[in-house]
Formats: sequence, structure tokens, C-alpha cells
Amino acid sequence: MKIWVIATLCVVAVVLFSGSAFAQPADDDAICAVSATVDDIMEWSNDFTSGISLGTMTAQSDILTGSDTATLYTNGNVDITADLTTAAELSEAGADTLYTEYQLSYDGDGVSATGGSSVAYAVYSSFLSSASTVTHYDEDGVVVVTLGARATNVGGTLADAGNYSATQTLTASWVP
Repeated sequence: MKIWVIATLCVVAVVLFSGSAFAQPADDDAICAVSATVDDIMEWSNDFTSGISLGTMTAQSDILTGSDTATLYTNGNVDITADLTTAAELSEAGADTLYTEYQLSYDGDGVSATGGSSVAYAVYSSFLSSASTVTHYDEDGVVVVTLGARATNVGGTLADAGNYSATQTLTASWVP
């Protein structure tokens, strides 16, 4: 009988203590703080997509126009300036030139989306001599920039026959 009492007491003890001895502990969290820094970013996604082909001039009074786009990523305000040298003037191998003008526009206005004010056509040597400001709009760090080009004969002259070319370079820099 002693063994039966000891065995019963052992079973009762196991049952009483098994609830607390074998229960899973409560959930426990481990917290990790995560941080990142975004530097000032200003970069063109690429050059202008296809270049500007103005077509063929077939009469002295023809006005040739065309445009191309490039995407600018920025998380701050930037100024855009242009090349004002003769590299931006349409010329042919014989050194004849066409009257070359450029214009600039943005897909955003700088108020409700990153962008700025359009710049009207101006002769290559004064186009963007004062920078065009792109104003960054929070949560919108992308602006599509459209460069327009226009070519005409100067006054009553007629350009020599041939192929004319120019390279316009737009430079983005941080607003001081």
C-alpha cells in the first residue's frame, strides 16, 4: 500500500506540475531599428532619346522644327544651362550655317510636380544664358525635359546645299 500511495502521489505531483513545467513561454519580440540615408541626387537617365532630325529644307522660307526628350532625376532644385558655343549652331562642312534656335519645356510646373517654366525659342548663343530652374516637388523626383530646335535661313540668304549638324549640351547643377 505504501508503494501505491507513493505512486499516486508521484502521479498527482506530475499532473500538478506538468501544466507549468511544460507550458510554452509567452511570445517575446526582438526589435531592430532600420535606417537609410538618401544623398542628394541629380542625374540624367540617359541622353536625349533619338536626337532631333529637323528634316529637309526645300525652300528659302522653310522653318524646320523638331524636339526630343530626356528624363532628369532630382530630389532637390536644379538649374539647367545650355552650351552657348558654335558647337550648338547648325553648320555644314563648308562652314555655312543655319539660324539655329532652341526652346525648353518640362512635364511638370514646379508647383504640383517637379518641373519649371517653359523657355521660348532663343538663338543658340543666348539660349539659357540665364539658367532655367527645375523646382523639386516632394514625392516627385522625375521630370521629363523636352528640348526643341528650330532652323531657318538668315534674312534673305539661302544656305548652301548639304548636311548640317550641331550638338546641344544641357547641364544640370544644384541651385546655390
